[in-house]
Amino acid sequence: MGKVALKAHRNEADYGRERDVYLRLSQRQITEIRGCRVPELLEYDDNLLVIEMTIVTRPFVLDFGGAYLDRAPEFPKEVLADWRSEKAEQFGARWPEVQSILAGLEAYGIFLLDVNPGNISFGE
Repeated sequence: MGKVALKAHRNEADYGRERDVYLRLSQRQITEIRGCRVPELLEYDDNLLVIEMTIVTRPFVLDFGGAYLDRAPEFPKEVLADWRSEKAEQFGARWPEVQSILAGLEAYGIFLLDVNPGNISFGE
């Protein structure tokens, strides 16, 4: 086995959302989204709020603590427009590729809101 990471949560709701995303990815044997590696769930502990997963190298998509299953939270149109503008600025020319990754996740019912170059990284 390669290197692993342990992620401990303080909040049960955030832990549950992230665990459930990794369970869905694991059940569907998803290890890659649009050419970006996704950590694989190894173990989890509902009492300790801890997830054990593989460590992946770039390009990757990770950190599903801010993700939702099956339905994205609703936001006012202005908030979504500001979010898209901020993300387009953060990712620059890569923003269309990031949008494709988000669409790939949504095809599995995963709505990732915490999107930044630290958790969707292409490696350059």
